Amino acid sequence: MYSLKKSLGQHFLKDENIIRRIIDVLNENPYNSLLEVGPGGGALTRELIKNKSADFKAVELDEEKVAFLKKSYPVLEEKLISKSFLDIDKPFDRPFTIIGNFPYNISTQILFKILDWKDDVPVVIGMFQKEVAQRAAASPGGKIYGVLSVLLQPYYDIEYLFDVPPESFNPPPKVNSGVIRLTRRTTTLTVSSERAYWLLVKTAFNQRRKTMRNATKSLFSQDILKDELFTRRAETISIDEFAALTFRMTGFGNQ
Repeated sequence: MYSLKKSLGQHFLKDENIIRRIIDVLNENPYNSLLEVGPGGGALTRELIKNKSADFKAVELDEEKVAFLKKSYPVLEEKLISKSFLDIDKPFDRPFTIIGNFPYNISTQILFKILDWKDDVPVVIGMFQKEVAQRAAASPGGKIYGVLSVLLQPYYDIEYLFDVPPESFNPPPKVNSGVIRLTRRTTTLTVSSERAYWLLVKTAFNQRRKTMRNATKSLFSQDILKDELFTRRAETISIDEFAALTFRMTGFGNQ
């Protein structure tokens, strides 16, 4: 067997119904290569490896769990990457799907790393702390709409699929969980540059209680700040509006 490490925030999925629902979602989109993040005790892994036609790999930081998985499922001997997801290189040289019960303490960082690979990752199916899952999928106008929503959604359509209660895990976490699916968009957002877009979004939400005029005044000329849009708060600005603003930013409009 194995021990559970609080330092790694380990809460392992045990609910067979939830496992089946996640696998059903995965199978809705064909894939040839699959990366599992945080296999832990192998609740999902044992189902994922049943697809013999797919090239499968898993990344797991905990060496004890790596040893357990190799012993329990010998087919994984050459398929486990014993590192943090945040430290690995791209695991395949062709498009691949990502799935996992993502470690909650680094789940936002995981999503941003996936963005670096977006051209090779058409689908992501992940379990997150419910609040993180909701933020990723949020629409403009609410308190949960923020940096994560606005940086992910230009590249992925995000669906909040279902809740997962604490009792579905061992040990039960103190928070509710949610499963989301990210599907790569076929259209691209028109911005002056990705750097300008990221800077604008992060600056706007860094002081989200302020109007856009006060929060982003360092990025625009005084004339542009007179626009009525700047009387609104960041949480009401759509992705398309943020994108259009990048062409009006000081020093970025011609990039």
